[in-house]
This record gives sequence, structure tokens and C-alpha cells, in this order.
Amino acid sequence: MSYGERPYWDMSNQDVINAIEQDYRLPPPMDCPSALHQLMLDCWQKDRNVRPRFADIVSTLDKMIRNPTSLKSVANIPAPLLDRSIPDFNTFSSVEDWLAAIKMNQYRDNFLNSGFTSLQLVAQMTSEDLLRIGVTLAGHQKKILSNVQSMRVQMTFGGPTTAAPE
Repeated sequence: MSYGERPYWDMSNQDVINAIEQDYRLPPPMDCPSALHQLMLDCWQKDRNVRPRFADIVSTLDKMIRNPTSLKSVANIPAPLLDRSIPDFNTFSSVEDWLAAIKMNQYRDNFLNSGFTSLQLVAQMTSEDLLRIGVTLAGHQKKILSNVQSMRVQMTFGGPTTAAPE
């Protein structure tokens, strides 16, 4: 329930898609009831056979409407579903440190020579930026963007999240 606002206002549509493909489960939208966020998580299952059917979704929403007290509990930022965690990005003092931590230090010069000299600038990167600075391998783009996404979530909500599998 976004009340006409973008639920993930600090993320582009592509960032949301990339995060889901990397098994991130995005934090709930602001003031989203826990029960509704759980339904969202159920619908985001990779295996379509595990996702709720339309009739299940209708039934769940109907139960929520008939029991409005179930919508009073607001969702907290969920524990990510991946096991491996990365340190809080605030522990990195430079772009070089961050690239080394995610094992992408071969792109150090690409980042620095293109003006991505702070973690705040890196957190705003897009897939187009990666192509422009010379990161052309799809797997490397995916890994960097998933860690950029993690950085954005940490900047917005605080605390570390999880890294994408290598």
C-alpha cells in the first residue's frame, strides 16, 4: 500500500528488479503492515509453483480486510534471506576498500578515473554507469550492482545486509 507514492522511492525500477533477481528481499515500504509485506514476499518466490495462486491472494486480502487489526502491525526491515553477510559499508574508508572487499578491485582505476571517488557516488551508480566506465562482463555488473543495492539499503535503513553469491 503505497498511497500513490513509489514504495521504493530511492531505487530505480531496474534496481528493484536486480535486487529481486539477486535473492534480496527488499525492505517493506514505509508503514506497510507486516501481513501485507508477508504476502508480497510470498508473491516474490522465484519458483512460480510456490507462489500463491490468485485465489489464495484474494482470500488473504479478504481476511485482512475482515480483520483490520492484522494490519496494525507495521513490518520491520526483514532479515535478508541469504546466509552470507557483508560488513556495514560504513566500515569502508574508500571506494578502493569497498572494491577489494567485493573482490572487484580490478575496476579500481575505472571507478576513480570516471569520477566515482566516494561511496556516496558509487551508491548512485546504474547499469549504464558500469557500462560507461568499462565494466562489460555481465557477472561483474550483476555483482557490483547487487552490492551497490546493498549499500543503498544500508544508507536508507541502516545496518548491513547480505551480499550476492559469488
